[in-house]
Amino acid sequence: MWRGMGHSGAQWRTVDAIVGDWAVFLGEYRHTLDPKGRVVLPSDFRPELAEGCVITKGQERCLYVYPLARWAQEVEEMNLLSRKDENVRFYRRAVYSGARQQLLDAQGRVMVPEQLRAYAGLERDVVVIGVADMIEIWDQESWDEFSKSADEYYASIKEGFTEERA
Repeated sequence: MWRGMGHSGAQWRTVDAIVGDWAVFLGEYRHTLDPKGRVVLPSDFRPELAEGCVITKGQERCLYVYPLARWAQEVEEMNLLSRKDENVRFYRRAVYSGARQQLLDAQGRVMVPEQLRAYAGLERDVVVIGVADMIEIWDQESWDEFSKSADEYYASIKEGFTEERA
């Protein structure tokens, strides 16, 4: 787990106000689902998940894992979207109907509900990745395939990304 540090004069300070009120999740970790559908989360991730997390369907058939504070922000952002838009309604239904609040056990394992395991094709070997303010859980074979194409795409990017500002 990493918390951003910024330089301010002669003293170092955390820049949580810039990165948000949560830690940044980093890295790729290979694990195995146990017979009960639990996966061990990296020890560096656990402090941010001590009060629980929300697991839901993600894009590209992975699962998203949010610390509770980050999930609350996600809910606020989705509530700003127009319910009159059919795409928004479909998106909200997929995210909320699949969402489950979970606690980590004493060994740092989280239960992945059967419905979510089926959605992401999780059977045995999984990859847990840190994606800044959230975590993703992937079927290992799917991640290896996706990661290879994503690495090729990343290596070929010629221009930087810009942030849209209103």
